[in-house]
Amino acid sequence: MFRQDDPKKCTAAKIVKFKLATSVRTTLSNTLLLDPFAQKTLLRSDASLVDSITGIDCSWELAGKTFTKKFPGIARKLPPLLAGNPVNYSKLSKLTTVEAIAGAAFIMGFPSLAQDLLDKFKWGHTFYELNQNLLEDYFKANSEEEINSIIKEYRLLI
Repeated sequence: MFRQDDPKKCTAAKIVKFKLATSVRTTLSNTLLLDPFAQKTLLRSDASLVDSITGIDCSWELAGKTFTKKFPGIARKLPPLLAGNPVNYSKLSKLTTVEAIAGAAFIMGFPSLAQDLLDKFKWGHTFYELNQNLLEDYFKANSEEEINSIIKEYRLLI
């Protein structure tokens, strides 16, 4: 956690507090690194390459600078999803750390983990409700081309 945001609104700190995540200083090489600037988009098949999900907790305003640092892990960006959090409600891809990790968990086939994470937040159900169909479609996608078709079908432009 880079402590760039209001600590009271830090979703990463809350999931660490509930022992649903671990705060680490460096990521592991066999982890999925959620990087909004990664070349490749996350696919369900990426689950076979990793044994954990790492979200870098930083401010959206400082994300460009934060991700100039190279973090170990298998970097993937999430396909477009709508934020369910009150600060960025329904904004495309302006997710909190917990929304990003939950989105990745859904796409990789771990819906129970994703729900456990989201259940710790009053607005967590909103993220799922806004994205349920998208998450199911992304889960079924087998390639970047299929992800791009889904994005076009839903008219998700970023």
